[in-house]
Amino acid sequence: MADRIGKLPSLNGVRVFEVVTRHLNFRLAAEELGVTQGAVAQQIRGLEAELGLKLFERHPRTLAMTEAGRSYVGSIRRAFELISEATETLRPEPQHLTISVTPTFASKWLIPRLPEFTAAHPDIDLRILATDRIANFQTDAVDLAVRYGRPPFGPGLQADLLFEHVVIALGSPLLIDKFGAPELPDNLARYALLHDAHNFWPQFLELAMGQAAPVMAAKNIRFNQTSLALEAAIGGQGLALASSFFIEEDIAAGRLVPLFGTQLRVGVDFYVVAPRKSRHAASVHAVRNWLLQESAAFKGT
Repeated sequence: MADRIGKLPSLNGVRVFEVVTRHLNFRLAAEELGVTQGAVAQQIRGLEAELGLKLFERHPRTLAMTEAGRSYVGSIRRAFELISEATETLRPEPQHLTISVTPTFASKWLIPRLPEFTAAHPDIDLRILATDRIANFQTDAVDLAVRYGRPPFGPGLQADLLFEHVVIALGSPLLIDKFGAPELPDNLARYALLHDAHNFWPQFLELAMGQAAPVMAAKNIRFNQTSLALEAAIGGQGLALASSFFIEEDIAAGRLVPLFGTQLRVGVDFYVVAPRKSRHAASVHAVRNWLLQESAAFKGT
């Protein structure tokens, strides 16, 4: 075996040869390899001298392979393919896993925690599908989902409670300083109410203020995503409602302050949902456990 390996030509020269056969041009081959045109020509001359064969015919503007060159390149390419396949087999490939979440859940909760996830699970290539549409585990190739609703979610699915949907009111501290405490009916009438697709403001105000709640706000602005209403609230455009776990960082950073001291439990919550039989069972289990651990940390349990 050692004698046979000793008869190999310069592997660098062989690699340069394969690149040149695809371009039939020393300059283009040099650009692909990141070397000078002269270095490419020198490698080819050295390989031809080592083999005792002419591999290319030189023409003014191009190259043409000789019969020996055409015969040699087929075997060389197969050899490189074998090396590539052996390397890929040796190097473990990350496990791809697709999780379906709502856009607000992705932007306000999941994405800020991704560095911790990737550090803990470098072998899982997590793909995030952010949509309000309920993804289908089969047709959409989804492995795991965070769904807003009530179980059961369907036959053959396992659902674990992630967060109860507890809604609180929020506003920019600068806006509160300008208009005064919104808990007072006269002050509340000065604020715009920022609505999302859930439209919880009527329920919330009835719970928070009872008959004292004003019939109409000064202005209503409506968004199709909770995250957009929150961004508007941070920008001082009005008051927003959101689930408490979405705005933990915004409150800690002083961008938003909780108001009214009221919590509205809407009875529809967030669940981690996955097929009981999964093609990537180990990875699904790891991601589900991580989500539940992060949820428990937020709840302080």
